[in-house]
Amino acid sequence: MNDHELECFEAELRRLKPAEPPEEFMARLAAARPMDSAQADALSRPARTPEGWRVLLRWLAPATAVAVAAVLLARYSPGPENRSSSGPVIAAAAPALKADQVEIDRQLVGAFDTVAHLPGGEPVRLSCREWVDNMVLRDTKRGIEVEQRTPRLEVIPVGLATY
Repeated sequence: MNDHELECFEAELRRLKPAEPPEEFMARLAAARPMDSAQADALSRPARTPEGWRVLLRWLAPATAVAVAAVLLARYSPGPENRSSSGPVIAAAAPALKADQVEIDRQLVGAFDTVAHLPGGEPVRLSCREWVDNMVLRDTKRGIEVEQRTPRLEVIPVGLATY
């Protein structure tokens, strides 16, 4: 359908009047879930706005949590009396990672074939494969593990056989 046909179709739908449901169906529907007057009143009333103290509570609760966290942080952080008097400690230059266990892995996630057209108009078949390369380096002496996962898409042009 083009845009003009779609607009005409929508205009025609707007002009139509829906049919009334059968009376037996409406009677069964009303009997299945009778609504008492309290429910009907609750549905017809607009939603109440929260009272003033609830609005205040919405702002006061997070502010109280922040204040408690600040007090606990100030109380349990090392103060000047707990620090060493020799001045700041400069960490020695750590040696580079010495990996004694290395794992290199690749996993095929998906594969599909597709056909594309070259600028000259001739078709070419492409075989595509989705891979995830995974490399894990471990330094067991220092207890360090470094993992790197890299997604990769491999596209291979394949000759398109025409008969």
